[in-house]
Amino acid sequence: MKIVTAAVIEKDGRILIAQRLKGDVLEGKWEFPGGKAETGETHGECLQRELKEEFDINVEVGEFICSSKFKYEHAFIELFVYRVKWLSGSFKINSHEKIKWVKLDEMQAYDFSNADIPIVNYLISAPNFKI
Repeated sequence: MKIVTAAVIEKDGRILIAQRLKGDVLEGKWEFPGGKAETGETHGECLQRELKEEFDINVEVGEFICSSKFKYEHAFIELFVYRVKWLSGSFKINSHEKIKWVKLDEMQAYDFSNADIPIVNYLISAPNFKI
């Protein structure tokens, strides 16, 4: 099982989502940004590294939100999702087709990857999740 982390980054009442690159195994799918943890890396370290690589931003990793598991044809993953605060950097898109800032009630209009769908559903329905 691959351990993968994902970030819920908020700005002005919206959450950042990113679209996978053309040619990627999950081409065109939307996701919460993050990536695979390296050996010996904490979830927080993974998110800080991945978000620096993907967007050239610096972040502070906050509270754990939820997790999901999904078995794709290419991998079985467990996705750990954290609230993340954007500290600095300009959001250069280095490894996605595009990014969007969306409201919670707009999320279901996007074609999310299978591992991210339970996260979307949780964020929309969780009474204690506020942006």
